[in-house]
Amino acid sequence: MDPQPQQPTPSSAAKTTEPAPQQARRFGIRARLLALLLPGIVALLALDSWSDYQALTDSLVVAYDQSLLEPVQALANGIVVAGDGSLRVQEPFSIQAMFESTHLRYKYLHVGVQRIPKGKALDVNSPETTLMGVPGLPRPAQRPPDGTPVFYDAVHEQHPVRVAALRQTVYDDVHPGVAYSVLIQAAEGIGPRTEAQAETLRQELLRDTRMVLVMALLVWLGVAWTLRPLERLRRSLRERSRDDLKPLDASGVPQEVVPLVDAVNHHIAGHRRMVAEQSQFLADASHQLRTPLSILSIQAGYAVRETDPARMRESLHAIVAQLARTRRLSEQLLALAHATSEDEAGPAEPAVADLNAIARAVVLQYLPLARENDQDLGWVDARGDIAANGTEDIDGTDEASEEDDPPVLPVAANAAELHEVLANLVHNAIKYTPRGGNITVTVRREASYALAEVCDSGPGIAPERREQVFERFHRDASAGAGAAHGAGLGLTIARSYARRNGGEIELDNADMPESANGGGLRAILRLPLRAF
Repeated sequence: MDPQPQQPTPSSAAKTTEPAPQQARRFGIRARLLALLLPGIVALLALDSWSDYQALTDSLVVAYDQSLLEPVQALANGIVVAGDGSLRVQEPFSIQAMFESTHLRYKYLHVGVQRIPKGKALDVNSPETTLMGVPGLPRPAQRPPDGTPVFYDAVHEQHPVRVAALRQTVYDDVHPGVAYSVLIQAAEGIGPRTEAQAETLRQELLRDTRMVLVMALLVWLGVAWTLRPLERLRRSLRERSRDDLKPLDASGVPQEVVPLVDAVNHHIAGHRRMVAEQSQFLADASHQLRTPLSILSIQAGYAVRETDPARMRESLHAIVAQLARTRRLSEQLLALAHATSEDEAGPAEPAVADLNAIARAVVLQYLPLARENDQDLGWVDARGDIAANGTEDIDGTDEASEEDDPPVLPVAANAAELHEVLANLVHNAIKYTPRGGNITVTVRREASYALAEVCDSGPGIAPERREQVFERFHRDASAGAGAAHGAGLGLTIARSYARRNGGEIELDNADMPESANGGGLRAILRLPLRAF
């Protein structure tokens, strides 16, 4: 009976339907430009408006004062000395009519006379005689010079007024030595002036407000017009299918945004390469797994049909051997997938690993396999301890005591991944080195780098083919019979893990005299030392 499909739990259903939390809305370009420009514009306009207001106010004051001074000067020109020695004002009514022709409230004229005694100075407290106008207008705070008009603000009959005053000295030609001090004043209410100044201020504020609104509108429309190509770009991206990895069209995009579009296109190109590599990896992995599975199927069918127990056991042994090779191939495929993937959850700072201890552990791991193949697996410690065949010195070391020692060659890398790198290098050396050959693993320091070298006396690799052996599923035809049983992934995995940890793998001649052609192969893992 087929199993019933498992119903999703309420919690899992809630997880799938729960919308992703929205990020906090940030200020857009319009808001940022307005926030940057408007305060400065408002400050400049306020300063300019205040300057204009002060200039217009001064002009208004000068204009009103000049109109107020005209009747004063007309009265001053109309003062004469009569035949009896008294002072009179010529045509006072016409001057007063001209002064009051504007029908403004609170307008006053005053002409006062003080007699200067013969041979004495004027006493400001001497009685004053009013020739015309209203008496009691406030006098200036200080006695002005003769013939110089003064203007000042005062209060008359509980009303604020602006006063123009002119003092002059009139001499009596009939009675020599007699003189008179004449004070002529004209006053009017400050209401018209205040209204004119208020109207000027209103016009300035209205003009500045219009200017700010027009500037904000221009910024808003300018940003909208500038971002229109980006909006078209956004719509084209949203309308794309998920597998559409064509580069973005940067035509019509503002020049300042072109680097961003280029960066996105670079990211798309990288993603396209990654997808192509993954597709190729899946295709290659399927092809590599299909061959051993077909062999297993044929061997199993042969064992089922075989009636001879001896031949049946022989077929089963072949199946076991093929399963072992298939299992190693699967493990290598998983290791390669992990080595070429991005570690998003990795720590910000990698842990410290001891390259010397890791290499020693790899030699111990592969020592039985090397002995089985009648190979001499040697070890050169970074501290100078040499084990000729990897038996006495390696096996006799107290591992518990080394755990408490500081690292010999500290590197900032993942210890498990470095172990996988060296394991692949040593396994390759064992696989391609003939029986009776030599393999030496050396760990040493070179300047600011830590090096782990695996040298073998095998056939080696020609210099022009050394980069090709790092490709996936590549087998070197000149490597001999050992290449027929491999998947061509060992060096690919080793380099991927090495670069993942900031290192590199290089291939060179081993120059071992025991090799068949006098060359052999030297695989060098180079990592930067971690400083303490």
